[in-house]
Amino acid sequence: MRRRSNLPELLAPAGDFECLIAAVCAGADAVYIGAREFSARAYAKNFDIFEIDRAVRYCHLFGVRLYVTVNTLLTTAELPRAVSLAHELYALGVDALIVSDIGLVAELKRTLPELELHASTQMSVHNSVGADAAYRMGCSRVVLARELTLGDMTLATERSLPETEVFVHGALCVSHSGQCLFSSLVGGRSGNRGECAQPCRLNYNGDNYPLSLKDLSLAGHIPKLISSGVASLKIEGRMKAPGYVYTVTRIYRALLDGGRSATENEMKLLERAFSRSGFTDGYLTGRLGGMTGTRKESDIAASRGITAEYSEMRATVAAHASFRLGEPSRLTLMLRGTDRSVTVTGDVPGTAEKHPLTVEELAVRLSKMGNTFLSLAKEDIEIELDEGINLSPAAINALRRLAAEELETLGRPRTLPTPSQTAPKERSEHRLPLGITAEFLVPELYFSLNNATRARLDTVFLPLAGIEEYESVTDGVALPPVVTDSELDELRRLLRIAKEKGVKYALVGNIGAIEEACRAGLVPVSSFRMNIMNSYAKSALLDMGVHDVTLSAELGAPAVSQMGGRAIVYGRIPLMLTERCFISENFGCDSCKSAAFSDRRREKFPVIREWKHRNLILNSRVTYMGDKRAQLVRRGTVGEHFIFSTETRSEAEAAISAYMSGASMPENILYRRMGKREAN
Repeated sequence: MRRRSNLPELLAPAGDFECLIAAVCAGADAVYIGAREFSARAYAKNFDIFEIDRAVRYCHLFGVRLYVTVNTLLTTAELPRAVSLAHELYALGVDALIVSDIGLVAELKRTLPELELHASTQMSVHNSVGADAAYRMGCSRVVLARELTLGDMTLATERSLPETEVFVHGALCVSHSGQCLFSSLVGGRSGNRGECAQPCRLNYNGDNYPLSLKDLSLAGHIPKLISSGVASLKIEGRMKAPGYVYTVTRIYRALLDGGRSATENEMKLLERAFSRSGFTDGYLTGRLGGMTGTRKESDIAASRGITAEYSEMRATVAAHASFRLGEPSRLTLMLRGTDRSVTVTGDVPGTAEKHPLTVEELAVRLSKMGNTFLSLAKEDIEIELDEGINLSPAAINALRRLAAEELETLGRPRTLPTPSQTAPKERSEHRLPLGITAEFLVPELYFSLNNATRARLDTVFLPLAGIEEYESVTDGVALPPVVTDSELDELRRLLRIAKEKGVKYALVGNIGAIEEACRAGLVPVSSFRMNIMNSYAKSALLDMGVHDVTLSAELGAPAVSQMGGRAIVYGRIPLMLTERCFISENFGCDSCKSAAFSDRRREKFPVIREWKHRNLILNSRVTYMGDKRAQLVRRGTVGEHFIFSTETRSEAEAAISAYMSGASMPENILYRRMGKREAN
């Protein structure tokens, strides 16, 4: 466990400069903002490079750290620009970048190791093993999954090497972060690339909103969070107005400083600022019922007119000036309450012919801090002045501007390595051919297939959770996509059994699972859950010991062929991974094999159970590339991956036969193409 001070850092959001001012005035220890490029909140106003420069100056004058999100998935073509942006931000003095693409992490560790990196919650870290893996990659802080209980949060913090950060307030995604493809594959707007259309806020099964969660508020658990050892408490809200930022940040500042939980009145103020039918703390407490909520008219009415009485703060400085005949003019500015000071020199005063300088005139001119974030009172200026000398107003103003500029930029990095444009190193990633791979989310389906059909699949992955009960063993097991620290012992026991039964490969969906597979003596193969969209990320996985890389389900066929890797060519791709069991909540426990959400177009999204009663919400349409197989092979696509879930035995056998023969899908089956939302 690592923490910079006794109390956790209070980290506030800012979607524009007014929100940043609100956060600082309300007492934030740090503020996170998005750049105009590569931000997971692409529809916030965000900051251009000049505004980020101002933001750094403003925050640092008040001892506030500034983090910039560069936390979208990147294509191979985009990654060099993201690296260049990171270098620009480092030069401006940004304190850290929040990142999610492991290709970007690898490149920044190589080209700019001095830059502090924080692993975004989009990186899907939900235990200490994943946190340590991110730390070895180059991240000094990890934003843990929102879905952790207090116990698992504390365990992950105590056991891991990096600092940990947790969300304490704001909107909740119904899916584990980094594991949602709903907006992308169904709506054409990628949540992993900052464009989420929020399909979870829509109605399903009629006029119900089963996927819309209330906003998170852990204001009632501050003492426990302090004791947990987490380094940073994060408020969500880069799309929110300044009044929201100020109100929420100010309340959490008071709670942290007082080491206490929120009062009833403070909770009402938080609700008024923004809520969806109130708040939930279900993940932290483990009480997962009653978490759904929508933004009602009463919530909207309560938030109208939310204002915050604050004004832009200016940093108070004192000054010492020296104007001596024959010597360069000199001005020292000292930031009150700190040891920060700068001294600059200017033009040499000459003998006055008519109007010599006076102390009063100099004090008036030097105190005009203009368009800076500084405040200098005339009475706080000490002036040494020779009699009978003069200096032009322009020279005095230039001296003052230079000193203010130096003080506002004090401490920012000055030298930078040249950004590397080196392409990812080439290598042969397939040390042993895996051929056509298939992942069975429901193992009973695999065992129902005839032997001839099974033989057409070269490598099969069955859920690790059932390893003790399988009537026969396949080459591979698929690790659960989420494993908390309290579940690690059970995972490791199952992995030992898999190894003893002769399993060779492990399908892994996050960086922590890679280490667990290797520790158990299995060969890791990355699943689509790793969100690999560029060659740099693919190379990083291979460096971590991954044998074969399955590329992101968001990539189209041309990109897959260009990168080379394994691609999903058949199956209902999981759109969401949920911590809650929506099957039991909405359909009943006896509906495990028939549960489905219907949208407004009457398309059905099957819901199946994952390990520990987590759920997978599957696409309504099957991805199918069988009739395009020859083109994929000709283009150089390396590996073909099937996902089987809700199919019957006959449907699965027909799909395999159709794909192998290059046939089209039957007309009565809705399907989509790789990386696209289009239907038949």
